[in-house]
Parts: sequence; C-alpha cells; structure tokens
Amino acid sequence: MATKDIAPIEHIERSIFLIRGHKVMLSVHLAALFGVKPRVLIQAIKRNMERFPKDFMFQLSQAEWGNLKSQIVTSSWGGLRRAVPYAFTEQGVAMLSSVLRSKRAIQVNIEIMRTFVRLRQLLASNEELARRLDAIENKYDQQFKVVFDAIRQLMTPPEPKKRKIGFLVRERAARYGRA
Repeated sequence: MATKDIAPIEHIERSIFLIRGHKVMLSVHLAALFGVKPRVLIQAIKRNMERFPKDFMFQLSQAEWGNLKSQIVTSSWGGLRRAVPYAFTEQGVAMLSSVLRSKRAIQVNIEIMRTFVRLRQLLASNEELARRLDAIENKYDQQFKVVFDAIRQLMTPPEPKKRKIGFLVRERAARYGRA
C-alpha cells in the first residue's frame, strides 16, 4: 500500500488549522490518519508527556473548540466528545512518530511532514509575490504622482463664494422700506 493511499495529501491539508497563531493538527484527525482511536492516541501521549512541551501540543479551550466546529461544515469530529481535543504543532506531530511506532504511523508522519513543508513553501512564495506587488505599486505611485495630484485637485470642491456686505445692507433696507 502506497503512503499516499494511507494519508491523502488533500485530507492532511484540510486537517491543518491555524489556532493561537500556530498551524496545528487536532488529535481526532491525527488518530484517524494513524488508524487508532483518539483515546488510544491521547493515552500514548500522556505516557510520554515529557516529549510534548507546550509549544508542541496544547489542549483547546471549550470556546476554541466550539468556534472551530462552527466554522467547519463537514462532520469529521467522531461523534459526541466529552473532552476537547489536543492541538499538535508541526514539532508535536513529528514527536508522535517516537510515541506511535507502527509502520503506518511512520508513513503517515512522513506525509504530514511533507505537507507542512509544502505549506511553508507556498506561504513563502506568496510573501515574495506580495513584496513584488508592493514594489511595483510604489514605483508607479511615484511615476503617476502628478496625475494623482491633478485628480485630487479636480475632486476638491471649490470654496464657497463669500456674500458681499453691501448686499445685506440693501436687503435690510428693502425690508424696512428704505430702498
């Protein structure tokens, strides 16, 4: 069985979320990918807690869990859950391979690491594109400054004409019959 059959890239990509500023995978998704029940995965982790510092793994709050469930339409949460899932950063997922020692776990872990690398490369290429666009925009802003200034002048409403004082005097005189 090929690695891509065990863990399709699209499935892995859909299982990566941005939570607390980190790209993470949830324990429920990891358990499904590794072919174990979520409680078995958590049990193995709890036996090896020294391998999972807070920057490798954290448990979601009820609010985060509720928010995440409401954002995702598909029901991939494994039914009713009593406890909120754990979130694993890329380093935490890598550490899972030392806790879960099956051949499937190793193959799945390799595919997950490749997916994280691809996502990083994609983000880096998007950042480069954004920098290029900014440079082009700044370049053309300088070249068209004269045009933009002329347009701004045309858009500025003219100053209202001031009423002459003599007009007010004549208006009052006419009102009182002195004109």
